[in-house]
Amino acid sequence: MIFELRTYTAAPGRMDDLLQRFRDHTIKLFPDHGIHNVGYWLSREDRNVLVYLVRHEGEPDDNWKRFKADPRWVAARAASVADGELTVNIESAYLTATDFSPLGP
Repeated sequence: MIFELRTYTAAPGRMDDLLQRFRDHTIKLFPDHGIHNVGYWLSREDRNVLVYLVRHEGEPDDNWKRFKADPRWVAARAASVADGELTVNIESAYLTATDFSPLGP
């Protein structure tokens, strides 16, 4: 089981738009591409940071390729960035649960 921890830094003034895109589109589309929502958090130290954890079914690179090619995602993303990009930085780390983790192996 492969988990992925992603950290998004929103562009100035765009956090509400980023959250809305996740709420209305992203989290609904992920499962169709083998990406399962685990949790989403906002940083207490930096109000422009969204951190989330997903679990991948299959190979993460293949899941992301299918997700990014989904016409529903392409349309949602295009509409959401019409006034400029929503993020200034995205970081990703793939994780494998330990044998004593409540989430896996």
